[in-house]
Amino acid sequence: MHSKNKKKSISFDQFKEEILNDYRVAFTSRECSIIGRREVLTGKASFGIFGDGKELPQIAMAKFFKKGDFRSGYYRDQTFMFSLDEVTPQQFFAGLYAHTDLKHDPMSAGRQMGSSFATHSLDENYDWKNLTKQFNSSADLSPTGSQMPRLLGLAQASKIYKKLKVTGSEKFTDNGNEIAWGTIGDASTSEGHFFESINAAGVMQIPMIVSVWDDNYGISVPSEYQTTKGDISEVLKGFKKENNSNGFEIFKVKGWDYVELMKTYEKAEQICRTEHVPVIVHVNELTQPLGHSTSGSHERYKSKERLKWEKDYDCIKKMRQWILDNNIISSKDLDKIEDDAKKFVLESKLSAKRESLKETTNNINKLNSLFVNDIESNNSGIQKILNDLNSIKEPNKRDLFTSTNAILRELMLEKNPKVNILRDWLSKLRVKTQYDYSSHLYSESAYNPSKIPLIKAKYDNNADSVDGRIILRENFKKILEKNDNVIIFGEDAGKIGGVNQGLEGLQEIFGETRVFDTGIREATIIGQGIGLALRGLRPIAEIQYLDYLLYSIQLLSDDLATLHYRTRGKQNAPLIVRTRGHRLEGIWHAGSPMGGMINLLRGIFLLVPRNMTIAAGFYNALLKGDQPAIVVECLNGYRTKEQMPTNIGDYTVQIGKVDKIKSGEDITVISYGSTLKIVEKASEELQKFNISCEIIDCQSLIPFDIEKEITESVKKTNRVLIIDEDFSGGASAYILDNLINNQNIYDYLDSKPHTMSAKDHRTAYGTDGDYFSKPSVDDVFDRIYSIMNELNPEKFPI
Repeated sequence: MHSKNKKKSISFDQFKEEILNDYRVAFTSRECSIIGRREVLTGKASFGIFGDGKELPQIAMAKFFKKGDFRSGYYRDQTFMFSLDEVTPQQFFAGLYAHTDLKHDPMSAGRQMGSSFATHSLDENYDWKNLTKQFNSSADLSPTGSQMPRLLGLAQASKIYKKLKVTGSEKFTDNGNEIAWGTIGDASTSEGHFFESINAAGVMQIPMIVSVWDDNYGISVPSEYQTTKGDISEVLKGFKKENNSNGFEIFKVKGWDYVELMKTYEKAEQICRTEHVPVIVHVNELTQPLGHSTSGSHERYKSKERLKWEKDYDCIKKMRQWILDNNIISSKDLDKIEDDAKKFVLESKLSAKRESLKETTNNINKLNSLFVNDIESNNSGIQKILNDLNSIKEPNKRDLFTSTNAILRELMLEKNPKVNILRDWLSKLRVKTQYDYSSHLYSESAYNPSKIPLIKAKYDNNADSVDGRIILRENFKKILEKNDNVIIFGEDAGKIGGVNQGLEGLQEIFGETRVFDTGIREATIIGQGIGLALRGLRPIAEIQYLDYLLYSIQLLSDDLATLHYRTRGKQNAPLIVRTRGHRLEGIWHAGSPMGGMINLLRGIFLLVPRNMTIAAGFYNALLKGDQPAIVVECLNGYRTKEQMPTNIGDYTVQIGKVDKIKSGEDITVISYGSTLKIVEKASEELQKFNISCEIIDCQSLIPFDIEKEITESVKKTNRVLIIDEDFSGGASAYILDNLINNQNIYDYLDSKPHTMSAKDHRTAYGTDGDYFSKPSVDDVFDRIYSIMNELNPEKFPI
């Protein structure tokens, strides 16, 4: 179906064929929307959201989208993907039916709702494919506006590749000539992500084209309630490039005007690709023939006049009339194109449905055969369950599993000696099926950083003792020397080398393209990192303080943490986020919200080094791997003295491995980050009372204690206390849950497990605020002493 780029000189027959092919693609896409909606409303699919009414601008955009380019769009863009031959109607319906096989639903293998598009950047071995030889679409996500921040990084990569010679870049760029194309609905431009991204792109002057599909509504809310002046291109006029200023080129075009759409996108692409100027294409007067989604009808909130206008200005209707007015083809021949398209879409739908049912139907047949050949039972209840299951016309996997479990319970009640035959069959099927829904949350490749072998830090006998920040600085220097694809950026990261000087002088050495400052805009810093990583660079994005991570938590959670999962391993963005936190001063610079991060960011490694030597080793290990991660440095540790390793930039710290920093006999104390210094000081005081603490540094919260070393400690001490600076029920509860449910330490405890956290309010300002807000040496001493008092009141009297 791919509509090829327009040629400068073509024959009338070629011109005619291209126009008719465009009409065929548009009509086919519309028919997919109509039938897809019908499938949902008749209960044959769960939910539907489609691109009806947006067909013509997407066809125009596709004509100027070249191999190597990237799309960052949303769930309205099916016609664009059809135009590029990146999705077939059968695959479109496979997505609607949530088919769990990538061969059928190559976008997400049933993990995302239909119309969520993605191409494959990784091959079967998780190695990069040659992205310059294919059309590329970063994986869609539904939260409105979330496609915008990553668009910055996708576009900035072209600018970087144009300026730098990067080893292996031939898989990712043709001398930086790629455009990043974004699409967004007009109502979603109300989101902060949109304006933050537009402002940053205007500053950076990067090759990205943003198409705004404007149908005048955000579900039921019209534009006058969404946008000042009810017109996004009017609002954005202040961003327009004038004379020699930076900024955008802005175009406005009607979404039903086929000819003007072609002219507009041709101009937009030429300016953007040759001049590296960002462009906004505001496509207005679009319609929504089927309403927002299958969740309701637009007739509830649109006037009769509006509905009549939408019918009259439907872009496909207008294109048909234009074809007839220009005598390109007869009405009868157009009817034939439409009839053929309807038949093709219907066949595609039937094939997709048939394939989606095949595996479950086969397994139901196997279940039936078990009771014919292997399991004997006269239980009428079992026969009824099987009959009910067999009578379902389009059974899903849940039908199969709930029925099989019900049968299993019946066999258990009758004490059937062959119950294990069914149990084993169901267990094996469950493992396979669960993998279809739960794989690839983290990297499953040979490059997973937790598999990187340990390279120990080495020291001279007379190793220098330096500030921790110096170790980081020298390590980052080595990283940049050895890895020409590493880019480091963030607020104050460039010229002054970071607020804590961990990047001091590096911009001067490596240049502003590799070490650079950004504006105060945490969400788009993360978005830049995601986009750069998707294009083969290795970005280290700095969020100045952990407390500021909240500005970007939505994007980290909804986009980065789910990317590998929602593409079933076919896309990856191994972004490293560098930040600092835990303990310093006051509400906004002493945060340690690890519980929130742990629960919101599954899919991202979360590393919590206690010093800068360990932090540096983590960065070295992560850069050898393919897993996104956040490294939380200790905010109060940059001036603490540490010995300088001789193999700076080379040594690694094993990710997911705990570190026993003190052996003891009476109690296992588990902590991480800045709190460990408090724990060590309390341990010294407790030793005076003959209480011996074994202190374990988690080092890594995700993944956590892969080798289950803490269990061995608890076997020895029979007591455990988990201490951190998070709120109660946060990371300490996560650690305890892991120890109880994954490591089964309960059998080795002689007293209940204990946790100790900061107060549930934010940290008050000043030295006294710290003392009364976070665990102190006194608090730790008292808690451990009280635990020992419960054990032996005479030996440890209060």
